[in-house]
Amino acid sequence: MSPTDHMPEARLFRNISVLKGVQAVAVAALLAAASIAAPAAAKPVPDGFADLVEKVMPSVVNISTTQEVGGTDATAGDEESEQQLPPGIPDFFRDFFENRKIPPQEAHAMGSGFIIDPAGLVITNNHVVDNADKVVVILNDGTELDAEVLGRDRRTDIAVLRVKPTKPLQAVQFGDSDTLRVGEWVIAVGNPYGLGGTVTSGIVSAIDRDINAGPYDDFIQTDAAINQGNSGGPLFDMDGKVIGVNSVIYSRTGGNVGIGFSIPSQLVQRVVEDLRKHGQVQRGWLGVGIQPVDQAIADSIGLKTPKGAMVTNVVEGDPADKAGVKSGDVIVEFDGKDIADTRALLRAVADASAGRKAPLVVWRDGAKKTLYVQVGQMKPDDEAPAAEATGAKKKEPAPVVTGTVEALGLTMAAINDETRKQMQLPDKATGVVITKVDRMSEAAQKEIKRGDIIARIGDKEIRSPAEAKAAIDAEKKSGRATILLRIRRGDNFLFVALKANPEKKIEKKKPAGE
Repeated sequence: MSPTDHMPEARLFRNISVLKGVQAVAVAALLAAASIAAPAAAKPVPDGFADLVEKVMPSVVNISTTQEVGGTDATAGDEESEQQLPPGIPDFFRDFFENRKIPPQEAHAMGSGFIIDPAGLVITNNHVVDNADKVVVILNDGTELDAEVLGRDRRTDIAVLRVKPTKPLQAVQFGDSDTLRVGEWVIAVGNPYGLGGTVTSGIVSAIDRDINAGPYDDFIQTDAAINQGNSGGPLFDMDGKVIGVNSVIYSRTGGNVGIGFSIPSQLVQRVVEDLRKHGQVQRGWLGVGIQPVDQAIADSIGLKTPKGAMVTNVVEGDPADKAGVKSGDVIVEFDGKDIADTRALLRAVADASAGRKAPLVVWRDGAKKTLYVQVGQMKPDDEAPAAEATGAKKKEPAPVVTGTVEALGLTMAAINDETRKQMQLPDKATGVVITKVDRMSEAAQKEIKRGDIIARIGDKEIRSPAEAKAAIDAEKKSGRATILLRIRRGDNFLFVALKANPEKKIEKKKPAGE
């Protein structure tokens, strides 16, 4: 669905660092939702973990990666090289420097993994092996085996490696992360800081964690000590089954502070199965842009509670378009699953098999409507959501001199050749362009910007400032507390709900004599 890596150490383990109040997040993106089962009987507190560790340790591996970096010709640009040498240097030294080449350097990194097939299949994080020229799997007994990357998925940060052992390896089994309960004991085994064979214990601190890493976030949080180098290693339950893949830490220093995140085993298994079969993950696709539904938007469309995923735009010719989905619809159910928010929809669609018809319930015109969509397949190039370009400053457009209207704290102008050029608007954009936003208005608080285009107000398509004013007046007369605007920003769309009758600003009176 469309919505709305590098230094060796950076590849060693992803962390969330907080430095001088600024958070730098490098994390893995996840795919499937965890459906928590009914509470089961509490497991007893273990007397120790020695038997468990002895059982699983042979299945945990260290992963060493090598990447070739650099490699330059010291004489790149002979004239420049000669200028950098001291005057009067003997020809012998001049010849040495001018003909010297700097060979490529090897950057090494370490990570963790675990064996899932005696024939030689190993699971780790994608960021452990990403950009690596050589990958070596080191078994618990010290045996080193060259590995090939059988498949990888950047979205969930999972990679499958294949090695060719001389004898069958000891593999571990996956457990069911959906049955995990907060407070259960877990152990993490891995290769922190290259030490190898390190075991730490803790409990499940939280489940279904969304840390804003991506559309499929669904992490297990644990306080078992996890550090750089644990990345890709297993998180075991007390039965010795893998219920998570350690992937992310939250830290102010880069070291363990008792907050680590693991990818749930139910998600990992699905990804691994696809990677083994197809070399890539096959995900469902609708072809819609979506955004969250807040209380203001819910009020504007008559939805009792803010739930579901609002459709901002529909890709022409894609599954949703063929099924009759429209911009402004709120998807509240998909394939029999309630859709609480955009994340739930992304995961549900991603899990759906391409080619099958699935019921899709939308909220439209104050009522539910059931559509049937034939799920498409996400293309690998489409997995990254579109983002606005950053880094380059846009040239500030010249003041617009054209007929305007004011409402809701917005000054709106017609889209014509003049405003299209001055405001750098898309060629085929229709509606009215916002030329000014009152900085004290609700519109400013909701980050509506100069240059945004209002394409629709309520259920009325807008073509002129007069139509915009009439539509706003009509919405107010209807008694709605909020007015829904469909905004176009570049090639992206979003909905914003504003109060129909905003409170008047209180202007401070100037002291006498000023």
